[in-house]
Amino acid sequence: MKILDTALKNKVLNSMISILDEDRNKILEANKKDRDLFKKDDQALYDRLVVTDEKVNGMIASVKEVMGQEDPVGKTKSDRKLENGLEIKNKTAPFGTIMIIYESRPDVTIEAAVLAFKANNKILLKGGKEAYHSNRVLEACWHRALQENGLDSDWIQLLSMDRKETQEFLKNPPEKLDLIVPRGGERLIGFVKEHAQCAVLVSGRGNNFLYVDKNADWKISLDVILNAKTHKISACNALDKILIDTAIPDYAEKLKELDSFLNENGVSVMVDEKTGEVLKNRPVITDESVWEEEFLAMKCCIGTVDGLDDAIEKINTYSGGHSTTIMTSDKEAAVKFMEQVDSAAVYHNASTRFTDGGAMGVGAELAISTDKLHHRGPLGLKQLVTNKYYVYGDGQVRV
Repeated sequence: MKILDTALKNKVLNSMISILDEDRNKILEANKKDRDLFKKDDQALYDRLVVTDEKVNGMIASVKEVMGQEDPVGKTKSDRKLENGLEIKNKTAPFGTIMIIYESRPDVTIEAAVLAFKANNKILLKGGKEAYHSNRVLEACWHRALQENGLDSDWIQLLSMDRKETQEFLKNPPEKLDLIVPRGGERLIGFVKEHAQCAVLVSGRGNNFLYVDKNADWKISLDVILNAKTHKISACNALDKILIDTAIPDYAEKLKELDSFLNENGVSVMVDEKTGEVLKNRPVITDESVWEEEFLAMKCCIGTVDGLDDAIEKINTYSGGHSTTIMTSDKEAAVKFMEQVDSAAVYHNASTRFTDGGAMGVGAELAISTDKLHHRGPLGLKQLVTNKYYVYGDGQVRV
């Protein structure tokens, strides 16, 4: 992998900023083609497909932001001198070639590529067929920016393959792949993990939980629930499951209020057996797999738990390991919950919608990782490098 000078990489990104603005109408026209061909049978997928003037502005802002960030390549992580005279430096280095597989969301074609490129990685983009025309125009923008600065267009490539071709590509890649990031649901993630021959970093699956402790502020809890559930249903950080403590004062009345509140805001509700004893008109969950499901829709599950430990156990059994919230005024309970819940982001009295690179101060992100190696949470620029040891000697041999 050729290491590019920081100034050259930033020149490419500066060109890209101008090109995105110049080709704005081409991008919008291509996106209209994609939207006209979409059957709109999946509202969340359609929402992610749409590109507007504001979305183009967001793409430009992402490129500007990354251009202004420090180059993550070649940074010294440690430096030590051994007794035998060897000097050993551990420095950051590019992964090499990163492949990202994603559904809809043409803006990923910009946001993923800009991060990978600034971190000196080659990137292969496998977008969904529903965004074909949008992605082709955006790829052309990248190629123009690269070529204007004397670089080969193969630094950033869009792959157009059907499911069978993708399977074969993963099993027998024509070039070395160092990392694959699938962004999407369980089926996509399972498909990639089954067939890939290199490291896979899981991203995208939400199924986020919120637990209302017996000492929660009820009004604040309702506000947080509404934001987490309805602010953007197509996001992986949206809320799907709500757990209510049986010991909360006026338990039955609060359940009924929550049910009415969600219904008034267009959210359909399913309940567990215990909750169904109070909310008698709501469908009772009979298939436990529902608790593992990410909805990406205006629906949620309400369950009843007997205290903090019961809530932690249920969340760790069923959640996607993405984002989880506890609503409580009890700081000790909050600490225990946040330490013991196995999620990439754990919240105290706040919406899960903040699990996002920009909202968390990381900046533009490639994805939200729910894996534990090599990084968990928002994958920003600093997380798109690996490391390498540089060992300097003057003839040392090991005895």
